Order: sequence, then structure tokens, then C-alpha cells
Amino acid sequence: MPYRLRFLQTYRPQDREAFLAAEARFVRLERDRPDLPQGRRHQPVTGRLATNTLIWECEFPTLADLHESLARLSADPQHGELFRDQAPYITDAYTEIDEVLD
Repeated sequence: MPYRLRFLQTYRPQDREAFLAAEARFVRLERDRPDLPQGRRHQPVTGRLATNTLIWECEFPTLADLHESLARLSADPQHGELFRDQAPYITDAYTEIDEVLD
């Protein structure tokens, strides 16, 4: 059964440009490193979540694969460096794991 990992990060609206510039570095890292999860990014336009929320998501064939990828991200020094650069702009963040039913 597949699973979806989602990272949701809210940033201050006035920091949009800097936050998204940092996020662009994550995009390049994923593109250059096929060993890392290749996520999709989007932002709400309307709905429950604020428009200054970035959503990153990626699907995995099994929950074990998802956890393995989380461990890989946590241990990766390049990913950690990029997150430290972006973290000052983040006002709220959480992770979701969904079971994909279709």
C-alpha cells in the first residue's frame, strides 16, 4: 500500500522571496541527487491553509520506504545545511503521513 509524506511549512508573508529562494536550493538538491526523495511543491490559493504555506509531498510504495527516506534526509549534511538556512523564515511546520487509498 502506498504512503504520502508531506512537509508543511508556514513562513512570514514578508519573507516570501527569501523563503522561496531557499526552497529553490532544495529543488536543485533533489534534481542533482536522485538518492533523495523527489517531492512536489505547491502552495494553497484558497482553503484552510494560509497562502504563505509551502507543501512538499512525495509518495512511497511502502511505509518502510518512507521511513528510510526520512532517515536519509535527516542524516544528509547538504539537506541539513539548506534547512538551517531556511529555518529562520519558518513560523510553523509539521509533517503528515497519509495512506493512499486509490
